[in-house]
Amino acid sequence: QVQLVESGGGLVQPGGSLRLSCAAEGSIFSVRVMGWYRQAPGERREFVATVTRDGTTNYADSVRGRFTISRDNTKNTVYLQMNSLKPEDTAVYYCNAEIRVPPTFMTYTYWGQGTQVTVSS
Repeated sequence: QVQLVESGGGLVQPGGSLRLSCAAEGSIFSVRVMGWYRQAPGERREFVATVTRDGTTNYADSVRGRFTISRDNTKNTVYLQMNSLKPEDTAVYYCNAEIRVPPTFMTYTYWGQGTQVTVSS
């Protein structure tokens, strides 16, 4: 069994910062791409950022320059440092990972349970 465990959401004022974490736990052979997505009320889930195993990153235009994605391969953990937060960043943030699992070593996509980020004064 594999699960993604998220932490770090909360309430922050505009201009503030938050750091999200997501750890992949369970029977894992290797973790490929890891990323973050978000879903605001009444909106579709949207891409935020991804990072490959070798550290190549990709960002949505709306967060580039404000958010930084990183990962620790020894801990199968991905982070999202969010700076200069805006009210429009308010959403539930979901972690995503492509994971190869034994014994078949096939790759599956997993999602975290989501963590609420609210940016408000």
